[in-house]
Amino acid sequence: MRVEDTDRERSTDEAIDAIFAGLSWLGLEWDDKPVYQFAQQARHVEVVQQLLKSGNAYHCYCSPEELTAMREKARAEGRPMRYDGTWRDRDAADAPDGVAHVVRFKAPKEGKTHVTDQVMGDVTFDNDQLDDLILLRSDGTPTYMLSVVVDDHDMGITHIIRGDDHLTNAARQTQIYEALGWTPPIFAHVPLIHGPDGAKLSKRHGALGAEAYRDMGYLPEAMRNYLVRLGWSHGDDEIFSTDQAIEWFNLDSIGKSPARFDFAKLESLNAHYIRLADDDRLTELTLAVMQTLEGWPTDDRTFQKRLRTAMPGLKERAKTLVELAEGADYLRRSRPLELTGKAKKALKDDARVVLGRLADALPQDAGWTTDGLEQAITEFLTAEDIKLGKVAQPLRAALTGGSVSPGIYDVLASLGREEAIERIRDQV
Repeated sequence: MRVEDTDRERSTDEAIDAIFAGLSWLGLEWDDKPVYQFAQQARHVEVVQQLLKSGNAYHCYCSPEELTAMREKARAEGRPMRYDGTWRDRDAADAPDGVAHVVRFKAPKEGKTHVTDQVMGDVTFDNDQLDDLILLRSDGTPTYMLSVVVDDHDMGITHIIRGDDHLTNAARQTQIYEALGWTPPIFAHVPLIHGPDGAKLSKRHGALGAEAYRDMGYLPEAMRNYLVRLGWSHGDDEIFSTDQAIEWFNLDSIGKSPARFDFAKLESLNAHYIRLADDDRLTELTLAVMQTLEGWPTDDRTFQKRLRTAMPGLKERAKTLVELAEGADYLRRSRPLELTGKAKKALKDDARVVLGRLADALPQDAGWTTDGLEQAITEFLTAEDIKLGKVAQPLRAALTGGSVSPGIYDVLASLGREEAIERIRDQV
């Protein structure tokens, strides 16, 4: 784990902690203590001095005004801004007074730089299109482009896998590797993820930090499965464990076209993992979601027990932990329940009469399980010579105050006998 914190303004403790928290939530752990790039500054400067001695770097004394003039000229000519090499071969004795210098890499101006990429194939860059990048800023601090090369070499990095927006950087970094006599790592540049509309991924599409998906109620195992499948495939397999992903993953199966982020697919995958998840774990995770909402009695042991009892039924209908919490809303309602419009329509006078008789037929505590409740209600329906549909919706309305809920036997079981009977009695 390396924290690339050369940009001191953006690399706040809060931003770094968010990265650690997001990776930990995803279940992506690192082996050793994190390496902070900024802490390696002395080593980076040492390598710059090595490049200066070998003639592969030089001091540049261009003033801000000169750089502005270069930029404006490039803009007027309709070309990208490139440093023109003003100080490339000049003597430092010619340096003007009062101008803080930078150190630039003396990039080759003729020929081509080749990058062998495991995804994009062999890519060639004309050297005259790559200018002399800055290695040390005027305040003496190393730039990212230099620091990553040194750190990758010193840490023994074998593979660099990153977005294809860094492909040009691979050419620049290859030139630095060659100037130092080092062997570049293996590069693999992965196409960027686009939104469902094919446009570059933005926050409106889902370009959010990992913690945002956690707060939206996604499970880490679902996110791992979904993300590894974006732009990579293993035959027709859509759902696979993390161990399978580790076993199967290879660079050859990464596509060259941008993948599209699809929330509908992510929700479908998340629903699959919710149905497979342990009920105790789901209960704890759902309680954590509820703690962020107002009016949820998450510290109430009775409520916690009811939520755990309801979980088998709740998770069959939910796509996210947030939906699990919403589905459990009936558990926290106080008597007498406020009924929705559809619930009121379901509780007609004849339905209330039937519910009154049903309350008397429901089992005692020992039989208050989903199986015991199903048996008791089936026997009641047979004795009354009526269908379940005659009872289910009025009963759901009385128990939840609404017209949508988990299965009626799950609702009864989760409320417990006393609460369920009293809710029914309130409506008859």
